[in-house]
Amino acid sequence: MSLIPLYGKTRTELAELVIAEGLPKFSATQIADWLYRKDVDSIDQMSNLSKKVREQLSEKYTLGLIAPDQVSESTDGTKKYLFPTGNNKFVEAAYIPESDRATLCVSSQAGCKMGCLFCMTGKQGFQGQLTSGEILNQLRSIPEFRNVTNIVYMGMGEPFDNLDSVLKSTEILTSDWGMGWSPKRITVSSVGLIPALRKFMEQSNCHLAISLHTPFEEERKMLMPIQNVYPIADVVAEIRKVFKGGQRRVSFEYIMFDGINDTPKHVKEMAKLLSGLECRVNLIRFHTIPDSPLRGTSDAKMLEFRDALTSKGIFTTIRSSRGQDIQAACGLLSTKALIEKNNLLFFSHKFFTNIV
Repeated sequence: MSLIPLYGKTRTELAELVIAEGLPKFSATQIADWLYRKDVDSIDQMSNLSKKVREQLSEKYTLGLIAPDQVSESTDGTKKYLFPTGNNKFVEAAYIPESDRATLCVSSQAGCKMGCLFCMTGKQGFQGQLTSGEILNQLRSIPEFRNVTNIVYMGMGEPFDNLDSVLKSTEILTSDWGMGWSPKRITVSSVGLIPALRKFMEQSNCHLAISLHTPFEEERKMLMPIQNVYPIADVVAEIRKVFKGGQRRVSFEYIMFDGINDTPKHVKEMAKLLSGLECRVNLIRFHTIPDSPLRGTSDAKMLEFRDALTSKGIFTTIRSSRGQDIQAACGLLSTKALIEKNNLLFFSHKFFTNIV
């Protein structure tokens, strides 16, 4: 019989568990404390539970912590971790240290259904949902665990396509009985699945980031098929309805592609789309992926674009590129591992030399 992971369970789920095991209700709070505040590595270390209870729990449960299979370290200090998940699949997490913070970018799915033209993860196709425990394990099981100050859900997968697990993980991160983080330290990114967006805004106070990448409908359909289902104009209209301001931040992510979405007409249309909305735009350099016709915009042109948006009253930043020497684009490292693991011979040697 497979052991059931405890890590990633909310206090409500732990309460149901201890009742099912015939244990006192307060045991749920004790277990949550050991899992999320005292960071034990085994059930046997939960010393305020009796030895009999620990033995009882160990017969059915495990902590469920899984160490990364690989780590790649960049010359700029960024580290990319590769974690195994079910059925020989892999997910990535990127640790990004800076002078005043350390950000961890976590995955929410193995693979992805969204099929965005510029994303290597999308080329893997969808392989499975991560549990809340598998999401949080990407934080708990890296050596820099205690140094991490911020988490962004911008790794592999679409977080709003796995919203229940994402919300459980953010509940554990932000609850008093959990890790006690401020929601201001957490950003969840999405392509804009409107029903899930509505639920997220109702049930979470974490920051929201929407993948925009172009304000024009036909162009966005080409870059992001989700535009056919949830047009960006509808996504922004929904945010206007549900966003109440305050401590929460709404941002729009904008990867810049040379000659495609970096012209003055894009500035004008973005200003029109976001007019009056309290938000910011983050411009992102494109990290080239194999077999893609897309190329990144030059730094000089990105500066012009930023200044043009700023002059329209839109707070705009250019995100620093990190880890370019360790396959920085999301999905590259896991794709390589997936191919090696499954010995998919139809991928040529040339493919690897292009991405390494």
